[in-house]
Amino acid sequence: METIRREYQTIIEEHWEENRKAAWETREWLQHSSVAYHGRCVRTLQIPKVFTRRDIRRFQEIVSVTYGIFQKVIREYLDNPAYRKLFPFSRELEELILVPSLYDSLLPIARFDIFYNEETGDFKFCEINTDGTSAMNEDYVLNQAIALNPAHQTMRKRHDFSAFELYDSWVETFLSIYRTYENAVKHPHVAIVDFLENASITEFEEFQRRFEKAGISCEIGEITRLSYENHRLISPQGRPIDAVYRRAVTTDIMARREEVLPFLEAVKHQDVCLIGAFKTQIIHNKWLFKMLREEPTLSLLTPKEQDFVRKHVPLTGLLDSRGSCRQTLLREKDRWLIKPLDSYASRGVWAGCDCTEQEWESHMDASMDQNYIWQEYCPPYRTGNICFIEEPVQWKEYTNMSGLFVYNGQLAGIYSRLSDGGIISSQYNEKAVPTLVLTE
Repeated sequence: METIRREYQTIIEEHWEENRKAAWETREWLQHSSVAYHGRCVRTLQIPKVFTRRDIRRFQEIVSVTYGIFQKVIREYLDNPAYRKLFPFSRELEELILVPSLYDSLLPIARFDIFYNEETGDFKFCEINTDGTSAMNEDYVLNQAIALNPAHQTMRKRHDFSAFELYDSWVETFLSIYRTYENAVKHPHVAIVDFLENASITEFEEFQRRFEKAGISCEIGEITRLSYENHRLISPQGRPIDAVYRRAVTTDIMARREEVLPFLEAVKHQDVCLIGAFKTQIIHNKWLFKMLREEPTLSLLTPKEQDFVRKHVPLTGLLDSRGSCRQTLLREKDRWLIKPLDSYASRGVWAGCDCTEQEWESHMDASMDQNYIWQEYCPPYRTGNICFIEEPVQWKEYTNMSGLFVYNGQLAGIYSRLSDGGIISSQYNEKAVPTLVLTE
């Protein structure tokens, strides 16, 4: 992989002005594409992320073991009241989690974000996304935009590359899960639901097109405008909904539950097929990392799975003034980061290595007893890349994070993000690049 990266770098250096001009053309193209919304636009770099077939096999292995562990955790939560008490969920959320989904899958869709060492194949987990798993569109559009990249066009003449397909494959997975639903109908009407003011609407529109291409009627629905009548969930367009593709994250739903009561009533009465059901929150919440490393969970796992957890799940604890963590976190700030228990888009995440001692103490004290966790900081693998639209224009070492899209337990694709900081934040320093697989 480093050999391929260096090959890109050599081409860029030999054709500097051509690549510089193309970078600005790419920026302009992206700003008029479907990855520009809510006043933001995906930012990218000049060298894509290229994985080998060997790396893909490694990712498939990671997904297989991890998914098996998560299934055991979800089942134990559903079956064991004592185990449930160890999770920080409200009574209202626990009630929703325990509603049977009436289909076969415990975890229909997720993205496992990992820090992957490209030299050794080792890795550490960053976080797990289930509710609202997104960024399929970023990878899709970036793989279109790379046609404007002259270095890549030269590389295409030397090597065979392929990209992942993340839209039709999810529609196929969604429908295969729906067919196992106890109350499935032959021609379901599907609704993609979210709080649309925060939604990746262009991504939803593409999914809608793909459902319709598969012969399935589909609409995008504002979750606060759903109604519940005669045991049917009704869309804003007045159509009965058979299956929901839920993109509204649980934390937003619980914060605004008075606005979404018809949706919640339909779910509680099992009058709609909800993919994914609220049980996915067991995996989405960052408390999971603490639970995975403790005995109630370890006793559920095989020796191989226990070893996997100890090697790859970072040390995690509650940022609680009643504990003794504060002095350790202050004394060894570069070893730790803090993040909210249940958030997304890197909101409220701070790494000690990115802060001065005063900033770190301030962030930590502001987050103490505020449903935050402390977590072991895992130094990410870094690779050289270049951004022509930020000054100074120079080669830098960028932190890498690989998001493994998982559709019903199978690796479906990879979302590649980088930054020049200690963490990757969509609010500040994140860049995304297209993901390719070297097929030769």
